[in-house]
Amino acid sequence: MGLEGGMKCVKFLLFFFNFIFWLCGLALIVVGILVQVSLHNTFMIHDATASGVPIVLIGVGVVIFFIAFFGCCGAWKENYCMITTFAILLSVIIIVEIAAAIAGYIFRNKISNVVQDSLTEMITKYNNSSAEFRKTVDKLQEDLKCCGVNSSSDWKNFKPNGNSVPDSCCVNVTINCGDKTMTDAAKVHQEGCHDAVEALLKKNIQWVIVAALVIAFLQIMGIVFSCLLMRGIRSGYEVM
Repeated sequence: MGLEGGMKCVKFLLFFFNFIFWLCGLALIVVGILVQVSLHNTFMIHDATASGVPIVLIGVGVVIFFIAFFGCCGAWKENYCMITTFAILLSVIIIVEIAAAIAGYIFRNKISNVVQDSLTEMITKYNNSSAEFRKTVDKLQEDLKCCGVNSSSDWKNFKPNGNSVPDSCCVNVTINCGDKTMTDAAKVHQEGCHDAVEALLKKNIQWVIVAALVIAFLQIMGIVFSCLLMRGIRSGYEVM
């Protein structure tokens, strides 16, 4: 009877963990989408390697979302085959998540070059781009209180006079505040956006890696409970 009660506990714990997995899958989808949108819209980083991690997160999230339902059915019906399949699929997902975490860490070391190239392209395209693009660039500079890539002088080709910057570079943003004030530290931010964007991206990627590892740990616990329940079912014990 003690084992019967233990298997009941394992069964409901597995059911509970699958509900957690379902939430984790949903969270990974949301985080992946937010990171992807942030990279391409907020920071305008279009490097293909930068998209790898968020795409993997979205894919893994979708798979976990559906696998969780599969695991719940297997636990509730005490179906040995379904629980075994669930445990195998969960193991594969853990491997993919660890690979994504490693890829994120590797990309973390490439961020500086990617940010440098993306911001340089941003400045080059600014004058001939759409109003929406310029608005995004301006918002980036205003929010991060920066100007240019490495310094305000990166905007030297912004206007023919070679001494003007977009108004979003100004300490106090007003119309034409950036006209002929490129090197005026009292009116224009002199620090470039490179370091600020790099630091923000590294911080976000670090949290994504931590989240992936935490979810992987929870999934390992789910596999352990699955194996225990499989053992109980195979041994012929009634757990209902």
